[in-house]
This record gives sequence, C-alpha cells and structure tokens, in this order.
Amino acid sequence: MTGTPSADRPCVLFVCVHNAGRSQMAAAFLTHLAGDAVEVRSAGSAPADTVNPAVVEAMNEVGIDISAETPKILTTDAVRASDVVITMGCGDTCPVFPGKTYLDWKLNDPAGQGVDAVRPIRDEIEHRIRALLTDLGVEPRA
Repeated sequence: MTGTPSADRPCVLFVCVHNAGRSQMAAAFLTHLAGDAVEVRSAGSAPADTVNPAVVEAMNEVGIDISAETPKILTTDAVRASDVVITMGCGDTCPVFPGKTYLDWKLNDPAGQGVDAVRPIRDEIEHRIRALLTDLGVEPRA
C-alpha cells in the first residue's frame, strides 16, 4: 500500500506488532477514502505471515479487498519518510524523529477473534480514519 512520495501530500504510517489486523484495516481505509491524496504505509515490529482472515472478511463486508496484502517489517526508513506515525495501542516502540506527528490509537486486538468481534474494531478504525482525513485537510472520496 505504498505510493510514490510527493512533497504535496502527507505520508501516514500505521504500526502494530504483527501488521496483520488493525494497521492493515487502517491503511486500507485511508487508501480507500483518500486515494492519491495521502501516501499510506503499514508495518509491524514482528510481522505475522499473513493478514488475519477475519480482518480480510470484515473488510470485504464494506467493499474493501485486502486479501492480497502481506504484513511488512517496520523500518527506521519508513518512520523517517512518514509525516504521521500511528501506533495501534499495542505498546510498540518506534524510532522518534523531530517534526513527525505521533499518535497512539487504543484499539482492541482482533488476533484470534472471529469476524463478529472484528466488526466493531473495523468500524472504530473507519471513524478514526475519517477524523484523521479532516485533520489532514483531505476530503474523503465517496
């Protein structure tokens, strides 16, 4: 979910430990709603082998296909290249660089949960992404 960097659009990095649930949903919603107006990245400090199947199913329910996504390792370069770094309430530590915005979203972990438990997490993430777009001055796509 990375694009070509551009000086006129913000870059947002979502981080959680396994990069298999919350950060994948957040990145997918931001990509879906912002289009090319925001560069979107996601990563984890200990990436899983695959994205959580219940997360894939929950996102399919709202018309967003993340079945081809794969968890990625968090790198210092990814943090350095981002304007906003959002951790998913999982206690992850990120390299800190001056001039970046760091946010921590306290969200339940969908790991090991069925789709019924993932839906409210998905909906909360969408709500937060819409608020983030407002903060970034980006109009969401319909």
